[in-house]
Amino acid sequence: MIGTWQSLVIDCPDPDSLATFYEQLLGMIRIQHDEDGWISIGDGTGRPGLDFQKVEDYVPPQWPGSEHPQQMHVDVRVKDLDIAEELALRLGATSMESGTKTFRVYLDPAGHPFCLVLW
Repeated sequence: MIGTWQSLVIDCPDPDSLATFYEQLLGMIRIQHDEDGWISIGDGTGRPGLDFQKVEDYVPPQWPGSEHPQQMHVDVRVKDLDIAEELALRLGATSMESGTKTFRVYLDPAGHPFCLVLW
């Protein structure tokens, strides 16, 4: 092993609002908030989490498609897809009307794809 996972960094136009979306979606807390537009959330200091980085002139990925590829996505493990979908949509997610019996695809408020998955 060379190292351990620190975080997944997500580019976005508004780190505060996107961090709030994922805090509510995943039950995480804010660990770091810098004045320069960097926010970290997680389930505890020193544990892997999600970081949000402000990008001027942000262009969201397109799914499906390759002109602006998704580059990454988050899988969120849930017990019930229907209940999880309802809650995610209330938080500001957009359904991509795509998936199977075991996963569904959404966009977060900044346009990044993520999946709700039964595990």
